[in-house]
Order: sequence, then C-alpha cells, then structure tokens
Amino acid sequence: MNDTPLYPLRFEPIYQYRLWGGRRLGDLLSAPLPQDGPIGEAWVLSDREDHPSRVAEGALKGQTIAQLMERFPAQLMGTLSGRFRRFPLLLKFLDARQMLSVQVHPSDAHKELLPAGERGKTEAWVVLEAGPDSRIYAGLKPGTTEADMRHALANGTVAQHLGCFTPKSGNAVFIPAGTVHSLGGDIVVFEVQQNSDVTFRLYDWGHLDAATGKPRPLQVESALACIEYGKCAGGLVTPVVKSVTPVTRDRLFQCDYFALCRARGEKPFSVGTPGAPRVLVCIEGAGEIQSGGIAYAIDKGDVFLLPAEAGICAVHPSGTIGVLEIGIPE
Repeated sequence: MNDTPLYPLRFEPIYQYRLWGGRRLGDLLSAPLPQDGPIGEAWVLSDREDHPSRVAEGALKGQTIAQLMERFPAQLMGTLSGRFRRFPLLLKFLDARQMLSVQVHPSDAHKELLPAGERGKTEAWVVLEAGPDSRIYAGLKPGTTEADMRHALANGTVAQHLGCFTPKSGNAVFIPAGTVHSLGGDIVVFEVQQNSDVTFRLYDWGHLDAATGKPRPLQVESALACIEYGKCAGGLVTPVVKSVTPVTRDRLFQCDYFALCRARGEKPFSVGTPGAPRVLVCIEGAGEIQSGGIAYAIDKGDVFLLPAEAGICAVHPSGTIGVLEIGIPE
C-alpha cells in the first residue's frame, strides 16, 4: 500500500518537429519553444515509452506518467485501475501552418494493421485559432468507393473526394478511426485521442521534408484497407449545453474512449469526480485549482491530471477562464 498522497499533477509539454508546423504554440504554452524550426505538436499528456510526460512540480516532480500508473494505480485511476497498463489517452496541441498529410488511423478491429502493443486511434479536435485560409477535411463524400480513391491518388484529385469546411475558433470535430482526414492552413487545435501513434499517410500534397529534402513515405495500401467506406460518423459536431451557471458548460464528445466537456466563465466551478481520474486543460485565461485545501496555479496551455483520490476540485478564475475537462468512460 502506497500512502503518498497524490495531488493535481501538471505535466511539461513535449515539443515535436513537424514539417507542416509553425511557431504559434509558443504563444499558447508557457514552456519556450526550441530555438528554430517548425513545431507542429506539443504532447501534453503522453504515456509513450519514446515520449513520456513528466510531472512539472511538487513532490513527484520528474516522475513519468508510466511510473505513476505503476506506483499509484488505485489512487490515480480509482475504479479504472487494473483496466489499463498505460494511461489510455494521448493529448496534444497542434499548430498546422501547412496542411497535414491526408491520413487515416486504424480501429482496434484492424489487428492485422496494428504494430505489436498498439491500439486503434479514434481522436477529436477542438479548434483554438483559425483563419480564412484554414481548412479541415473529415470523411469521404457520400458514395466514394475504394476504386474512386485509387483513381484519385493516380491523378492527384484526392481532396475532391473529401468533406471539407473552413473552421472557426470553438469548433469541435470528431474523427473516429477509419475516417480520412487532414487539417491545416494556419490552424491551432487541441487533440484528444486513444493512446496510439499509428498513422497511415494516403496523400501528402507534394510536401518535401526540409530535414531530408525528400517526400515522406506513404502507406497507401494500409490506409485504403482501414477506411470505413460509407460509415463515417465524423466531422463537425454540435455542442450539447449541459449548464449555463455558474459557468457555461458544453459536452463536445462522448465515445467509447473519452468524454470531453468545455467550461467557460468568471465564477468558481467544480471539476473532477469521485473515484475516477479527470484531465483539465486550460485553453483561455488563468486561475487556481483548489484541492485538499491547497491552491495550484493554472494558466493557458497547462494540463493537470486530477487523480481519482482527489475527487471533486474547484476552479477559481482570475477573470474569465476556459477549460476542457476530459474523462475516461467506464
């Protein structure tokens, strides 16, 4: 029995070079960007062996999320302890100055396409910043077949077969596994996904990687094999208003892998739940999280894991604050 008390755990971001990235994540997160080069992703909660998130402060500073999962399974995960060897979600901020590749992720059902130890990848985006040139592609146009996609790949008309819209700040987009998708044109989003790093590139817009001077490899056959033709339930979603006092609270996503609500307001409000973990992501403003009689400063870009044993906590805004609260369905 480990008697060390857990507390709201803030993690340091892990910045990732991407040829399609920019420099805008330096304005969103407090941790400085690497000195040069395009940074496309900040992994803000990652239980991956190659990129493990580490606690930023407190008695557990420097500990990885994997170490916490092993050392404090019941305190951290509560009723979910024993179900997951790794923390089941991977959370990121994306800065897509250029277009991402047109890509698709396999589902858990495509075991023949998943590397050993990997899972499928259903994900979702919350748009934080977008401009007139920003675009999101999500899903195939009705009636599109594998033969259509092969023909489009041969003649460079892939985009003509994809659902496309110009996003606005606040938009929520669901990308279930098997959905062809892309985004870019100077857009910043928050991403929640299954803990998976399996991506099959279908088409890459003619991009060359500045680091190599060559095109990035494609995985066309694997991508085509895991597309859910005619079954896409992805794309722009309509928020469900859950409450308007003391703050506005909307439910954006509810699927088998994650549930995400957005809260915004100027008055104190509760977060967390007894017996299960929650993740809190600050996307606007600043304030404090109060837990166990202690206040923890939270600022734009900060990510806190609220352990199960913390139960219900309180957010006290300094002015207006906007947060995303993420749960793991039982």
